[in-house]
Amino acid sequence: MRIGFAAPMSGPWATADTAVHVARTAEQLGYASLWTYQRVLGAPDDSWGEANRSVHDPLTTLAFLAAHTTGIRLGVAVLVMPLHTPAVLAKQLTTLDHLSGGRLEVGLGNGWAAEEYAAAGVPPTGTGRRAEDFLACLHALWADQDVVEHDGPFYRVPPARFGPGPVQSPHPPLLLGGAAPAALRRAGRLCDGWIASSKAGPAAIRDAITVVRDSAERAGRDPAALRFVCRAPVRLRTRSVPGGPPLTGTADSIRAALAALADTGLTEIFLDPNFDPEIGSPDAPAGDVRRRVDLLLHELAPATW
Repeated sequence: MRIGFAAPMSGPWATADTAVHVARTAEQLGYASLWTYQRVLGAPDDSWGEANRSVHDPLTTLAFLAAHTTGIRLGVAVLVMPLHTPAVLAKQLTTLDHLSGGRLEVGLGNGWAAEEYAAAGVPPTGTGRRAEDFLACLHALWADQDVVEHDGPFYRVPPARFGPGPVQSPHPPLLLGGAAPAALRRAGRLCDGWIASSKAGPAAIRDAITVVRDSAERAGRDPAALRFVCRAPVRLRTRSVPGGPPLTGTADSIRAALAALADTGLTEIFLDPNFDPEIGSPDAPAGDVRRRVDLLLHELAPATW
């Protein structure tokens, strides 16, 4: 199982200098990947959590980090499909795949915030059918053809040229988020893997992976080729925290919890301190953040497993 790390997205560590420091340190320590996430708006009553109050754009952040790294993979978990149009997003992703030298990983999901749907001018209904059409349109745009075309129920691309194509063939890996049975089956049928919810436990993840693999097999695809990625919202502390949030405590206790997740069939876990209120909250003390992140990077580096 590969171990990745989150890029600074929220709170006082989400600065240009710290982002470069984290990316380069993670690359030097052997982390496999860097991950961002998307949040366009925040709840007026802060009910979405500290890490969702003030968040940078995920693709702009990855483009910035691509210029400061050389080999580490660059992923987003996840882009909210209803907030985008496939043709514009395909152009952005293709450009980022070129600028990063083919290091891009693309997580896609339907999201859950009605406020973001409203701001994007899309209804909160029919998201499953919209996702099917969104993925079909992306595949059409990335088809190895001189002229591409797509005519679906939600998105249309008239006969046109789309170039250049991605560096990765046939396109950057597409990983689908979502826990509903229909979303899991969609991941197996149409995508290169699945991104697990950070709130799911080992049993739920194991069952979901089985559904994704079964769906891929029924669609005539190779289940063994699929990727399974999970965000790990770690909170490193000097002592264990009985009854505290999952993945909270000492490095040893966190490693033990992550090992249990590894036994579910996940192929990659990325450590994400954005959701630690002592790092990712806009109210966290800025002066202490760099030390906390450096400690986390080194204490849970892949070589320590």
